[in-house]
Amino acid sequence: MGHALNTRCAWLMALLCVTASLDAQPPAGNSQKAAATDPAAAEVLALERSIGDAVVRGDTAYFDRVTSPDFVMVHGDTWTRGGDPALVDDKASFAKRVANKSYAVLDYEVQAAEMHGDVAITYGRYVGHIPGSPEGRRWFYVWYQKVYAKRDGRWVYLSHRTVDGAHYAVDRASLAEH
Repeated sequence: MGHALNTRCAWLMALLCVTASLDAQPPAGNSQKAAATDPAAAEVLALERSIGDAVVRGDTAYFDRVTSPDFVMVHGDTWTRGGDPALVDDKASFAKRVANKSYAVLDYEVQAAEMHGDVAITYGRYVGHIPGSPEGRRWFYVWYQKVYAKRDGRWVYLSHRTVDGAHYAVDRASLAEH
């Protein structure tokens, strides 16, 4: 129990540091220009946007190709306060969301990458739209952290964690008020 608690505390402290630094991030256009100075970071951030585009298109073949078999997606930020995640998807369950075209919009507004050789940690904010959600919860934004690893010469998506949000609004324009 002690080791698990220490590991959880270390993970939360790292996320708090990342989340605190998000307020200092430049607008999306500037963050992408900054990433251009590091070709690997630019490659990972471009992959991140192309995965978002594939999710919206319902392109399960692309999603399958660029995601690791042990992929995990943790939705909602209640886990950051000691609660259970709102939802956890594995590769198969999230692939169903892709196939069903659950997301009509996944737009990255802020992106940054922290590179560690063959491991990349990305973080930022995206806006999403899920038309099938209840009224008032269709438009949202989240601050996230994702992990990628370079395997056999290509980047593979391993993990997503929502670190703040989701924050909901009735329409996209209302998200700007949050």
